[in-house]
Amino acid sequence: MFHRSLRSRFAAGGALVLIIVGGSAALVPQKPEAAALVPAAHAPGPATVRRLSADQYRNIIHDVFGRSLDLGGYFEPDLRISGLLAVGSGKVGITPAGMEQYDAMARSIAGQVADEDHRAQMIPCAPKSADAADDACAGAFLARVGRLLYRRPLSEDQLEAYVDAAAIAARTTGDFYQGIEFSLAAMLSSPQFLFREARTVPARGSVHVLDAYAKASQLSFFLWNSGPDLLLLEAAAKGVLDRPRGLSREVDRMMESPRLEAGLRAFFTDNFGFDKITSLTKDAAIFPEFSAQVAEDAQEQTLRTILDVVLTRNADYREIFTTKKTFLTQQLGSIYRVPAISDAPNGAPDTWQEYEFAADDPRAGILTHISFTALHSPAGRGSPTLRGKALREIMMCQPVPPPPGDVPFNIINDTSNPLYRTARKRLAAHAANPVCAGCHKITDPIGLALETFDGQGKFRTTENRETLDTSGTLDGVAYQDAAGLARAVRDNPATTTCIVNRLSAYALGRATAPGEKAWVAHLQKAFADGGYRATTLMRAIAVSREFYTVSPPALEQSASAPASTGETR
Repeated sequence: MFHRSLRSRFAAGGALVLIIVGGSAALVPQKPEAAALVPAAHAPGPATVRRLSADQYRNIIHDVFGRSLDLGGYFEPDLRISGLLAVGSGKVGITPAGMEQYDAMARSIAGQVADEDHRAQMIPCAPKSADAADDACAGAFLARVGRLLYRRPLSEDQLEAYVDAAAIAARTTGDFYQGIEFSLAAMLSSPQFLFREARTVPARGSVHVLDAYAKASQLSFFLWNSGPDLLLLEAAAKGVLDRPRGLSREVDRMMESPRLEAGLRAFFTDNFGFDKITSLTKDAAIFPEFSAQVAEDAQEQTLRTILDVVLTRNADYREIFTTKKTFLTQQLGSIYRVPAISDAPNGAPDTWQEYEFAADDPRAGILTHISFTALHSPAGRGSPTLRGKALREIMMCQPVPPPPGDVPFNIINDTSNPLYRTARKRLAAHAANPVCAGCHKITDPIGLALETFDGQGKFRTTENRETLDTSGTLDGVAYQDAAGLARAVRDNPATTTCIVNRLSAYALGRATAPGEKAWVAHLQKAFADGGYRATTLMRAIAVSREFYTVSPPALEQSASAPASTGETR
């Protein structure tokens, strides 16, 4: 009853977000701030309001309340569009079943914040009486956490509604802290928390820009994969983000923070499709060494390798395809056939160890990691086609058409056929079908270079006692093995073009619009001029005016937008 009453008090505040739940971006412009100068040739895409990802939800809760809380519940499934879950987050809403889970998590978190073990650390004031309402103390707490959870200050009406609801609950239960728990739970299950708003203001010309607080969120989720901290919110309140120098200073501060690692992890996890690793399984009879722990470690190995290149050493991004340096656990070492100790020199447990493959080792870069070779293979064998397809689509942004529905795969799947002992021979026989030949020309030559790694990623030199041929060409560049393929991928212009397109789409939450080609070209040049450093590219995006510029909202849609999410209480 209390939640339904509270929701009615600020339903209008939720309508702004819910205009976007179905995928459109119809936002009510606010009172103009200092108008931003935007290049006349720049024609941006629409603003996007995105549902928080599971990691973003967790990060915000940990940032605001600490890491001692147990979230419980599960999250709504994500949607991958244009190769990114970050783009799909602007096209999804919340189902009634999903809202029940969000509600359960909200109640659980709020209950822990207000319980006797946490309240002294998390609620910055003590009520006059623990048995009665205290509007002053409740208001101080709710205003502070509301600013962080909503990524902007609560309006007077919103704060009044939450304080009133806390007072009603406190009087009903005779417990001040149950009143706090009630209002905080309502806040945590509200659209303003679960969705990232994109309020806009008119700029000079026929475009809009995100308002100061939406800019702060845009920046923070991009760089940190979490909501703005108090310093960034203060900068937004003072108009610092509307001035190029002020924005630049905030970007530099945020990029110098250890939290930048979380932002980089989030992007590369999304870009390389690591959400699929949690469901990766292998045939235990064929690959007895493979396990869920190996899969989890494989993802972490690749992320650590990437971060070593792009963050720790701030080196050329393309080095992730050729580096011999990596990190291993004992479980990974058993598949890679290299020693991996489990104890540090002082005897303390140390699961992860730095490792560098020898110069003549067949492994080089992330394409030879288990996270790539095993992820893009069926349960019982390797797959040059799937690996080649993944390389084209993920690393080079070159879409590969799906196979026709009536294509037979019996030749490919029959790994014991004495006529076709290797995958190369099986694929050649399969591609003799003219319907299949076109796509396989795109994928198989590069995928065959990785045939020295079986379906779980272990190195081999033969298949069915026949020596493997791993030679081939990538866009006219010849190679003899996986290491040669890695160098060809590193030097291919599509590789750097792809990462620029993906990172800009990830930052915007949508594919770039045709009118943003000049901006993307500018980012490509900045990336190249900066030595292909990922941090240089991130900074170029973060300080650019185009990153915060959107097309005008559809005002006629906003007037009739519903104020309901289908949430239930």
